[in-house]
Amino acid sequence: DQLVVEEKGIYSVEKFLVARRFMYWQVYLHKTSLVAEQLLMRILKRAKELVEQNVNLNCSEPLLYFINSEINANSFSNENLEVFAKLDDYDIVAAMKEWQYHNDFVLSNLCEMILNRDLLKIKMKNKAINSSELSAHSNLLIKKYRITKAEADYFVFQGEITNQAYQSKKQHINILQKSGKIKDIVKASSHLDLKALAKPITKYYMCYPKNGL
Repeated sequence: DQLVVEEKGIYSVEKFLVARRFMYWQVYLHKTSLVAEQLLMRILKRAKELVEQNVNLNCSEPLLYFINSEINANSFSNENLEVFAKLDDYDIVAAMKEWQYHNDFVLSNLCEMILNRDLLKIKMKNKAINSSELSAHSNLLIKKYRITKAEADYFVFQGEITNQAYQSKKQHINILQKSGKIKDIVKASSHLDLKALAKPITKYYMCYPKNGL
């Protein structure tokens, strides 16, 4: 159950690992993608909180099913799977179009941000974010709109992302040499320093509204 590549294919493996590193930074972990994903998660979280407070939200039945339900690994059933299969992008987009006019400050603004492509501003750093920076943006929002700290946290938050192109400790890519010996790609490669690609790189980010929302 191990992946083994003949020595003549080592260049293809090297190019794959390099491309994977760039693909994650430029696509999957791109700033815009990261902010949009975080906003979408917060929209669904806020919708769930409002429903738990008996606030009426208009959306499709499959989406409302999951907003109303507490589902985990122990409670998962075939019914959950059947309803999930009925969900698609249109359910989420249609819900956001409806919720952007809701009287809840958090839900309406989050939806407007995605629909209008006016996302939060994001700063990326190589070291942990200073809590005072977050507090400054949060306090500005609280004072300007007279909202609670919990509500401001939907718009001002921090996190971290990690990019590791090759996880040498979990899944090995082995190279079969002409001598019959098998070496890990990191040791077999003589053209690239693949140790750098096997080392996880962590970056820290902070999101907050542009011009105080």
